[in-house]
Amino acid sequence: MQDQYGIDQYVRSIPDFPEPGIIFRDVTSIIQSPEGLKITIDGLLEQLKGVKFDVVLGPESRGFIFGMPVAYALEKGFVPVRKKGKLPCETIEREYELEYGTAVIEMHKDAIRPGDKVVIIDDLIATGGTIEAITKMVESLGGEVVRIQFVMELAGLKGREKLSEYDVNSLLIYDGK
Repeated sequence: MQDQYGIDQYVRSIPDFPEPGIIFRDVTSIIQSPEGLKITIDGLLEQLKGVKFDVVLGPESRGFIFGMPVAYALEKGFVPVRKKGKLPCETIEREYELEYGTAVIEMHKDAIRPGDKVVIIDDLIATGGTIEAITKMVESLGGEVVRIQFVMELAGLKGREKLSEYDVNSLLIYDGK
């Protein structure tokens, strides 16, 4: 495990959920703790020092939780990526693979302008499928993903490999799944 900010002490680890042999890393225990939330947001802000970008993008729902305070603190706009059917204006969408099937995410078509430099923030990288779909949507609108920032990473699921062409960073890396 790599944890340069001391975030692991705030992560509740639940063995055998959702199935035997899996350790579920619960991010809600981070945000329920004032100290855990503060060191996590401060860590995200520190990791973005020197990164030139225009907008923060976060997937539903925990990407909202961690992306919004970063966007606010750095005076950037925030773009939500939602499950299909949740956004009111014209959208673009992308299907991605889940462990047992597929899902569709979407974002407003006018959320990213050509040339925008985008930072994607989410709570966890596992297989990388959701974020890979998001990068393709950003690029289809003419944006450039300049950093993908996670709070936690499950290195054993190799999601970073799927995103190897991008600058990917995680505050806390667990070796297993």
